[in-house]
Amino acid sequence: MNFPKELKYSKTHEWVRFQEDGTAYIGITDYAQDQLGDLVFVNLPAAGDALQAGESFADVESVKAVSDVNAPVSGTVKEVNEALADAPEKMNEAPYDAWFVLAEGITDTDALMTAEEYEAFIAEEG
Repeated sequence: MNFPKELKYSKTHEWVRFQEDGTAYIGITDYAQDQLGDLVFVNLPAAGDALQAGESFADVESVKAVSDVNAPVSGTVKEVNEALADAPEKMNEAPYDAWFVLAEGITDTDALMTAEEYEAFIAEEG
């Protein structure tokens, strides 16, 4: 499993990549895509939608089931990665490049974990 150190992680297996301008990219972790299996569909929010930390903002469909994707932070969707709609397999192939949304106005970051904390969390959960 790969957990890039520059990212922050949530207990519901999403990652956050903060940008210098205060925005942040959000996606699902390598662990999440591995647990879900082959992803075949993604339902994304729209630009302007509100994100509330801990609440579902998207869902992914795998060959196994449909799963919610929870917002690891609160904010507003600035941009959506429309490429995922046409190529959901990118979430399996490169989970840290296959971002779901770019969010702005970020708050509620206290629950985020470092890569080391996330790896320990998965080991305990496992």
